[in-house]
Amino acid sequence: MHHFKAAANVISGASVSSRHNAMKNFPNMLAMDAASCALRSGDVCCAVELLEQGRTVIWTQMTRFCMPLDSLQTRGDHAVALMKRFRDLSSLLDKPPVSHPEGFPIVAVEAEETRYRRLVEDWKRAVEEIRKIKGFSCFLLPPLFSDLQDAAHDGPIIMLIASESSCDAIIIPYQQFPTSIQLPTNLEKLQTLVVKLQCTSGEALTKVLVELWDNVIRSVVEKLGGFAPRGSRIWRCPTSVFSFLPLHAAGEYRKHGQFLSQLYVSLYTPSLTTLIKARRHDRSLSVSFAAIGQNRPDGASFTFDSVEPELELKYEDPFNSAFLMCDQPLSLLDITQTDLSQHEFAFLSACETAVGDHDTPDEVIHLAAGLQFAGVKSVIGTLWNVNNSTVQCLVEAFYKNLCGDGKMNSKRAAQALHQAVHSLAQDKDMPLDQHIVFMHIGI
Repeated sequence: MHHFKAAANVISGASVSSRHNAMKNFPNMLAMDAASCALRSGDVCCAVELLEQGRTVIWTQMTRFCMPLDSLQTRGDHAVALMKRFRDLSSLLDKPPVSHPEGFPIVAVEAEETRYRRLVEDWKRAVEEIRKIKGFSCFLLPPLFSDLQDAAHDGPIIMLIASESSCDAIIIPYQQFPTSIQLPTNLEKLQTLVVKLQCTSGEALTKVLVELWDNVIRSVVEKLGGFAPRGSRIWRCPTSVFSFLPLHAAGEYRKHGQFLSQLYVSLYTPSLTTLIKARRHDRSLSVSFAAIGQNRPDGASFTFDSVEPELELKYEDPFNSAFLMCDQPLSLLDITQTDLSQHEFAFLSACETAVGDHDTPDEVIHLAAGLQFAGVKSVIGTLWNVNNSTVQCLVEAFYKNLCGDGKMNSKRAAQALHQAVHSLAQDKDMPLDQHIVFMHIGI
């Protein structure tokens, strides 16, 4: 356990610019293996802490470099000087690495690497000095379970862990001790389900969702009754291959059978810290609204006259996924470097806006998550391709539910999506994969 913890700490110590390259060579199951080890030793709280520390590390680093330190301004000249030094060093470390052409002198490359290492050491020393100031002793330290449990304030969180040794679920209620459940499945079976989903529709899709119910969700639902009444909201924080499975759509898919969607309103969160942050600035303000769309969707033989040619989507490597605006691309990296904490809600109805990178699933790098990490409190995205008729029907039903009383409230987004999906359940012309394509992230 000590070695798992030490390794997880190494992950969270590197800079943003070096992390993306380092993550490609780092064991991508480390956090899950660490959590499984903690569960086998009976320490559920430690398992949660390790998952939070060892996942979404790129986002965590970005947050660290943008850490608000305004409260240090009232702690004297030394604190103000430390704040400036920390920000200056963070800005230098946050810059992309210099790319050297072939044949560039090795001496110059080594000098650049030495300079960078010194910057890292200076940054660490600045952090240590800030921790000596009263009230800042835990500055940038990994959060404890007692802090992370606040994420369950409005409903329980279910963390789903897939590792080589076991597959488990952890139910985190608010102000109660967490519960762990060993699931009757394994990593290989879950990976097979992910493959099946990529080329599955109709009856075959139903079989996948039934298997997901039998091997994962049923065990969780049986334990949830003591924490969440029927019809309430629950959040899932999936790890590893769980990130690519439509957990919200699991069910028995037979007459009078059970479905998760009939029992609870389903929401997702990339991490516990992100959910806590999304709730931090809870307020009721007048809401401005903008709808940006494609004037000629993919595959269409016509153009919408009433829609400006403003938006297309480009999918390349994860951080370069982009909205192709009429002037220039707006990439995921651009979004993450923007403060969107004043924004309440985003609906991304294009294809695969909530699908992460298969090589680094626990970094949760996709457009929907990027918007939430940047500060948007409530985001709806898609798990695979979506057709235009589905978007038209579901979005119309969604906004009727969201704005039924004439007011737009982002807190109602998950419930509005839940109701919209149910209202279209009897539409036999809509394929099952289109019924379950949308997912909600956030509050």
